[in-house]
Amino acid sequence: MRIVARDLVVVATCLFAVTAAAQDQPGGDDHASASVTEATWSWSGDANVLAGYNYQKRLFADFSAWESQNWFMGAGERGLGRGRLTIQAMVSLEPFTIGKLVYGGGARVTAGGSPQLFQTGESYQGAPLVNYQHPHDLAMGLGGTYRVAAPRVTYVVGADLVGSPTLGPTPFMHRNSARDNPQVPITHHFLDSTHITAGVLRGGVETGGFTLETSVFRGEEPNENRLNIDRPRLDSWAGRVGWRRRVWQAQFSGGRLHEPEWFEPYDVTRLTASIGFDGAIDSRPLAATIAWGENREFTPFRGVADGYLLEADFRATEATALYGRAEKARKEILGLGFHPKGFGHPHIYSDIDAFTLGAVRDLPFAPGRLGVGADVTVYRMSPDMALYYDGSKSFHLFLRWRPSAIPSAHLH
Repeated sequence: MRIVARDLVVVATCLFAVTAAAQDQPGGDDHASASVTEATWSWSGDANVLAGYNYQKRLFADFSAWESQNWFMGAGERGLGRGRLTIQAMVSLEPFTIGKLVYGGGARVTAGGSPQLFQTGESYQGAPLVNYQHPHDLAMGLGGTYRVAAPRVTYVVGADLVGSPTLGPTPFMHRNSARDNPQVPITHHFLDSTHITAGVLRGGVETGGFTLETSVFRGEEPNENRLNIDRPRLDSWAGRVGWRRRVWQAQFSGGRLHEPEWFEPYDVTRLTASIGFDGAIDSRPLAATIAWGENREFTPFRGVADGYLLEADFRATEATALYGRAEKARKEILGLGFHPKGFGHPHIYSDIDAFTLGAVRDLPFAPGRLGVGADVTVYRMSPDMALYYDGSKSFHLFLRWRPSAIPSAHLH
């Protein structure tokens, strides 16, 4: 495991923050002290399951699949010393429920994930994935966070065997603006693709609605073995400034990722910014997110690509939710392939616009929150893509289940 100087600086900063918080903690209030050091564990959980039919209509090559996107998470919290310790674990059954029942040309095909037009990122059987969304790893999260509250500042440190560094907005599967949508954003690898990272050290401070945090972590994307935990390394870093006030939240973040994709063995600088709203309009719940992400790949040709996202989920009635998403991304699709390190090559970028509209109707007779939903996505693309993708569309018909009518609070 390679530790660089900035890693040691971050770790030292985190340790100093906890020490300073302990020194700043006021004394003399026995009741407050008892509540902070309460040793009883409190437990919470959350989950989201989407299961159904996925049809991707592409010129000359239609694909369909029966599949399920899903995750399950649990967290425990208790007092420890002068602070609060939270541990959490998150798993997904997608290694078993995605990429198994995929059909093209009337026959079952070998697939590396969920068919999805213009989606890229990670690999399958030694080749970059194109037009497929990879399944998430069985172990999506495993780590702990320690918080110490001083009079004006809260100090936070954390470590994850598998977790999310301080880069990007809340991952799409946890955003209320995206939880009803079975299709992963095509801007995922511009914004929040680091949400399953093997090895993360985090530290930060919170004050007056603002959060300043930093982390070191493994920059490489998960490998093709979805059932194991990759070897942690601390070869990348990120920092994030966040703000939250009632129903509004915003963040700006940036980081340096060490060779995230093995088939493009170059470091990447990623910048992201987002604004989120999670409130109501005329007493009807509305969640919305607007985000931008940019990847700067340090090849000899300095490839730069941007992605933009706007998504929302509106509960029009007690039982009906309407959701939508609009995206614009510059992606390497036609020229995506293996390029040896040091091999100079220009990137062939294509421009993709995607527009999704869908709805979910809750069923009254089921435990938790079970609903039936459907959506359609249409695309607009640059002329270089028209020969292969003109007229492309995608459709989903699915069931959605959550354990309760109101999503449980959980950490990101």
